[in-house]
Amino acid sequence: MTAIEKSYYCGASTTQIIYETIGGFFDRVAEKHPDSQALILRHQGVEWTYAELQRRVDQLAAGLLALGIVPGDRVGIWGPNSAEWVLTQLATAKLGAIMVCINPAYRLYELEYALNKVECKALITDESFKTSDYLGMLNTLAPELEYCEPGALASTKLPKLKHVIRMGSSSSAGMHNFDQVCELATDADRAALVGLQTQLKPDDAINIQFTSGTTGNPKGATLSHCNILNNGYLTGEAMRLTPADKLCIPVPLYHCFGMVLAVLACVSHGATMVFPGEAFDPQQTLQTVQDERCTALHGVPTMFITELDHPNFSSFDLSSLRTGIMAGAPCPIEVMKRVISEMHMRDILIAYGQTELSPINNITLPDDSLERRTETVGRAMPWVEIKVIDDAGHVVPVGEKGEICTRGYSVMQGYWNDPEKTAETIDAAGWLHSGDIATMDACGYVRIVGRIKDMIIRGGENVYPREVEEFLYQHPAISEVQVFGIPDKKMGEEVCAWVQLNEGATLSADDIKAFCKDQITHFKIPRHIRFVSEYPMTVTGKIQKFVMRDEMLASLNQNT
Repeated sequence: MTAIEKSYYCGASTTQIIYETIGGFFDRVAEKHPDSQALILRHQGVEWTYAELQRRVDQLAAGLLALGIVPGDRVGIWGPNSAEWVLTQLATAKLGAIMVCINPAYRLYELEYALNKVECKALITDESFKTSDYLGMLNTLAPELEYCEPGALASTKLPKLKHVIRMGSSSSAGMHNFDQVCELATDADRAALVGLQTQLKPDDAINIQFTSGTTGNPKGATLSHCNILNNGYLTGEAMRLTPADKLCIPVPLYHCFGMVLAVLACVSHGATMVFPGEAFDPQQTLQTVQDERCTALHGVPTMFITELDHPNFSSFDLSSLRTGIMAGAPCPIEVMKRVISEMHMRDILIAYGQTELSPINNITLPDDSLERRTETVGRAMPWVEIKVIDDAGHVVPVGEKGEICTRGYSVMQGYWNDPEKTAETIDAAGWLHSGDIATMDACGYVRIVGRIKDMIIRGGENVYPREVEEFLYQHPAISEVQVFGIPDKKMGEEVCAWVQLNEGATLSADDIKAFCKDQITHFKIPRHIRFVSEYPMTVTGKIQKFVMRDEMLASLNQNT
């Protein structure tokens, strides 16, 4: 291995980039492994082979065509992990529609913004999940559903949304039923679907993932077939997946971790996708690994910690496990060591990236030393360039800190309908600036040491303070608010808010939490709230969040 002097590394590969559409690649895999298990969803009683999955994907894709969904149309998907979710992902790719991932925890404020930002023509939604009444929220935003024909929605608040397709066996006013849409297609629709396969291009946009910004509302990272198919395939290659492997997937599908690093990693290798339930539950996950004899398991560090700490952990037989991915937040070294030794995951990998990179740009490999697999995020993925730069944009010497930047096939096309924000993230030379501070060693291994962006990572979920602040500013009693993260043993970080009230106003922490409830996602709601009359500032008037963080930590530690 040749040592490098400057913090630049390009991932090497002996193979070519896959330059085709997801639909075309999926068809080839399904035809090669028709009788292999493709999809298992224990909570839905689903066990489909690749041939059956392919048949159902084509049914849904042709049914959407029958509704008038055409290439380029945006189709939202809102709900927890389900068979319908996987079908929607593959069917929209097959017909060239752009699937828009809606966070299952979104509430009214966020849902309205997301659907309108990318002008969704259709929304496929579950009935409900936990405390989220999806159909109720949709009827609140679009009361016109009550009296319109399915497919003819004309909503004041959601002007571009025409079709709402609900999952489940029941019917709802103004909405199509998912299973019925799958039966809509005529011979002409099926023929049109076949014809589309020669028209769609690998560089067509196929997915929009909402990623929050430091300056307000979420942005729609727009990804192509080529972006996510290759990222999923290369992740599967790093895990050395084969059709004999079964990957347990407790991570959410609405996020790139689920839909790319899990679904597309499996589909591109003919491996089996195994979903323990709608959302993560440690016992359900451990039971599924044991019962299905899974060979791989994904998760954010918080998930693995919860599994390891489960009171019945030692009673589960996890000896079938070999590999998997831990990503989404920094992994404590001791946790990684326990996962390797106690969960039998000798080849577990650490991955690092961001949604805008499809999402992975760095990954460790099974042959890497234990030190590199526990203390670094690995090296650049094949066909991807990585550099670490100083404030002037110059590549820093090996070992020095700087911002990590990425260039290559995985870089998103941009933020949907937002060229200004895109230009702030991707420079003229095609480098995507992460906002993360890192060092690179002489062999190209990267360590993440901090963040430029004032982002909070709570249990693997990114929370951007500015977005929470802007929402809280809507409260008539609040004059000023500053949101930041503080360390938390279980969640990694928790959301904290320092609030200044208008003169004469009164408000409690519970009042603020109630104001947030059902309006913003639960993990964005501040857990710790302090009312203040002023903020620590520099002489130039810049608020010092690090001082606030230290003061808050000291105060909380005194009270424990």
